Amino acid sequence: MPPSWKTVVQQKQASRAAAIAKARKLLEMDSDTGNASDLERADSVYLRATASEIVAHIESKEWTSLAVVSAYIRQAIRAHEKTNCLTEILFEQALKEAAELDADFASTNRLRGALHGVPVSFKDQYEISGYDASIGFTQWANNPATTDAHLVSQFRKEGSVIIAKTNVPQTMLAFECTNPLFGRTTNPWSTNATHTSGGSSGGEAALLAQNGSALGVGSDTGGSLRIPAGYCGIYSLKPGAGPTPGFEAIPTVFGPMARSVEDVELVCRTIFGAPGPAYELLPTLPYHEAKLPSRLRFGYYTSDLFIKASPACKRAVLETVEALRKQGHECIEFEPTLAREAMYLFAALTSADGYKTLLSHLGPDPKDSSLFIATLGSKLPGFVRAIAYWVAKTLISDEIFATCLDASKIKNTNEFYKLVSKRDELRKLWYEDVWAKYSLDGIIAPVQASPAVPHGATTNLSPLAAGTILYNVIDSPVGVVPVTRVDPAQDQLTDEWMDGPGRGSRIFENELYKSKNAPYNPEQMKGLPVAVQIVGKSYEDEKVIAMMKIVDDALGPRSFGPDAWMQKNY
Repeated sequence: MPPSWKTVVQQKQASRAAAIAKARKLLEMDSDTGNASDLERADSVYLRATASEIVAHIESKEWTSLAVVSAYIRQAIRAHEKTNCLTEILFEQALKEAAELDADFASTNRLRGALHGVPVSFKDQYEISGYDASIGFTQWANNPATTDAHLVSQFRKEGSVIIAKTNVPQTMLAFECTNPLFGRTTNPWSTNATHTSGGSSGGEAALLAQNGSALGVGSDTGGSLRIPAGYCGIYSLKPGAGPTPGFEAIPTVFGPMARSVEDVELVCRTIFGAPGPAYELLPTLPYHEAKLPSRLRFGYYTSDLFIKASPACKRAVLETVEALRKQGHECIEFEPTLAREAMYLFAALTSADGYKTLLSHLGPDPKDSSLFIATLGSKLPGFVRAIAYWVAKTLISDEIFATCLDASKIKNTNEFYKLVSKRDELRKLWYEDVWAKYSLDGIIAPVQASPAVPHGATTNLSPLAAGTILYNVIDSPVGVVPVTRVDPAQDQLTDEWMDGPGRGSRIFENELYKSKNAPYNPEQMKGLPVAVQIVGKSYEDEKVIAMMKIVDDALGPRSFGPDAWMQKNY
C-alpha cells in the first residue's frame, strides 16, 4: 500500500532538512562555533557581485569557483530559513563541481564557458538528473529524473554550478507560492512574512532577492516570471514564444531571473540560439545586438481596464515615465482596450478541458485555495453558470466578471479551434491598434494592479494576473524592472479608488480595495517592491533588454540589485 500524502510530505521535508544540515556542517555554519557573523561578512564580497563580475573575478584568478559557490550556498540556507524557498538541495554536488571547475581552470587556464563558476538555481519543474521534479505533487515525489533538461545541460556546458531547485505553487497556475509537499514560500521583504513571493517562479524570486543565487531560471505562461520578479524586486525577461498556430494555445516560455539587467542579458546572449530540441521552446535565433535610436517613443498606461492599478503601481509607472522624459524620450499615454479580450481568451483557452488534466495530478493532495476562482467557472453546471452570469452582469453591473465566468466553461474541439483563431486575430489587432497606430518602440505598464498581496488573497484575486496575461496572449517579449517600494505616505487610497467611477471589474476592485481586511494596505505593504513591465514587439527580445537598460539607468540608484539585501542585513 503506498504511503499517505502526509507521510510523503514528512519524508520529503526531512530529506531536504538533512541535506541542508549536511551542507551547514561542511561549510562551518554552526552558530555555536561563534563564526557565523564572520562568515557572513566574508561572503558579502561575493554576494554583492553580479554574475558577470563573478566570471571576471574568477578569470583574473582573484576568486575561485569554490569560494563563490560556498558563499552562495551559505546565503541560500539563510534565505531558505527565512522564506522556505528551496525544494531540491544540490549543495554537496555543487561544492564538488565547483572544486572540479577550479582544478580544470588551474590546468587549462581556460574558462569552461560564459557562466564559469556562477551559482545558479532552477525552478522546480526543470529536470535535473538524480533529483525530483515534483512541482509540489506528492504523487510525483521520490521519482528522480534520469537525465538533465536541455536547458539545464546548456547551463552546465557554460560552466554554471546548479545549487538548488526552488518552490512553486500547486499546479503552477497561481501566484501564491505554496503546495502541500514543500509548504509556503514567503516574500523576503514582507514584515512578519505576511505577503506572498508570487508565482509560479516564486521560490526563484525569493531566493534571488536575498542573494541566495547569482542567477535563476523560471518559466512563464501567464505571468509566472514577471509577477514574482515584481513582487520581490528583481529583474526578469519573458522571451517571445513565436507563433505556434494549432500547436499550443498559450505557450510556456523559459526566462532568466536575475539581480541586474546585465545578468538578464548575459543569460540571453549565452542561451539564445543554442541548439536543442524544439519542445524546449527556447529562442531559436542567436542573440543579436539591438541598435536603438537616441530618442525612443514609449506608450504607457496605468490601468489594464480589468482591475484598476493601485496607487503604488500607478506611481511606479508615472515615475518611470517622468525619468524617461527627463532623458529626452517621448512617452504617450494610451488605453489598452484589447486587454480585457485577452483575459477572456486566456480564461477560455486554459479552461478548455475544465482543468481536468491539470487537476488530475493532485492525486490525494488537498487542493490549494489559490485555485478557487481560476477553476470555478468550469465546475459550475450550465444553468448555475447562466444564473451567475445574469446576476453579475445585470444586478451587480460587472460585465467583466460575468464574461470571465462564462468563458471558463468546457469547450468542444470546434470551439477550441475558434478560440485559437481569435487569439491570432487579437495579436494582429494589437499590432495595428497599438504598435502601428502610435509608432511605439516599447510600452511601460504595471506588472499588475497591486504589489505583493497577503497570503490567501489569491483565493478571490487570481484575475490580478490580467496585467501580465495580456502579453502571453499577444506573444510579446516583456522585461521587468523594479522601480520603487510601497510608501504609506504616497500610496494611500483616495477618492479616485474609493468613490470614483471604476472601469474595471467592480467585484474584483471591491475585493482588492474595499473589502474587510482589504489586501491592498500600504501600511502593511510598506517596503514591498513595485516594478513595471517593459514590453516590446514580437521577435524584438534584444530590444526589450536594451530598453530595460535605458529604464534602469534613467531611474538611477535605488534600493535594488545585489547590494539591496546586503544593505538591509549589514
